[in-house]
Amino acid sequence: MNNSVVSIIVPCYNQAEYLSEALQSVLNQSYENWECIIVNDGSPDDTEVVAKSWLAKDKRFKYVFQENKGIVGARNKGISLSKGEYILPLDADDKISVKYLAYAVNAFQRDVDLKLVYCKAEKFGDVVGFWDLRPFSLFNLSRFNMIFCSALYRKKDWEKVGGYDENMKCGIEDWEFWIAILKTGGKVACLEELGFFYRIRPNSRTENLNEGKITPLYEYMNIKHADFFVEQYGSFQQMQMALEQKTAEYEYKLKSEKFAIDVFCSVFFGFSVFGKYKKPKK
Repeated sequence: MNNSVVSIIVPCYNQAEYLSEALQSVLNQSYENWECIIVNDGSPDDTEVVAKSWLAKDKRFKYVFQENKGIVGARNKGISLSKGEYILPLDADDKISVKYLAYAVNAFQRDVDLKLVYCKAEKFGDVVGFWDLRPFSLFNLSRFNMIFCSALYRKKDWEKVGGYDENMKCGIEDWEFWIAILKTGGKVACLEELGFFYRIRPNSRTENLNEGKITPLYEYMNIKHADFFVEQYGSFQQMQMALEQKTAEYEYKLKSEKFAIDVFCSVFFGFSVFGKYKKPKK
């Protein structure tokens, strides 16, 4: 029987109506050695009332209030107060399956080189269905984020990188954090089990992440993790050469396709698509 404590961190801001569903999914866990820290991020709704009702149900639930700092600061606050070997962030409007903690902790125990464990996921709310996540690799991680926020990792790895970067207040802080802890090595496992349920709702933080907000975040990540991106893509000169080569290949292919279509139309239909057709001499 594994005795490692898992600290589940649940930031909440204006999500009191969903909070009980998230906390019920925590209480339902087959793995019992957990604590759940609910961080009220200065929420003006009934978050405190709802949270404290759960403290009365189980002593493993804990509650802390802070002035509003955003989800990144709220997660860091909760983790800083945690006592677990493992951390699981859980947004207040999402849910986890009954055996998610058990499967994840077992995975860590089987492979000491693991740094991150996540699982299959499903959407619910305004959109329902399986969440088709792209496979993990460091190269893929350099291009996009395929790991949702509710993955398990060791608290010591959070400490090593200084926690979630609070410069990422507008979004994609999970992606930046995964790069920070994984670029120095370590394995990642995606469990075959369905363990995470992601709520889709209007006006969510993700939905409101427009180009004006996300571009500065990309630029910041490119500078902070330049070593990671260069390692995955090669030097900037190599990247430029590869881009020029690929562009040339596409241009050649496009010209060839245009030529083939033009010949076909000229022979069989008597006109040219891409140029003026001249009727052949008899």
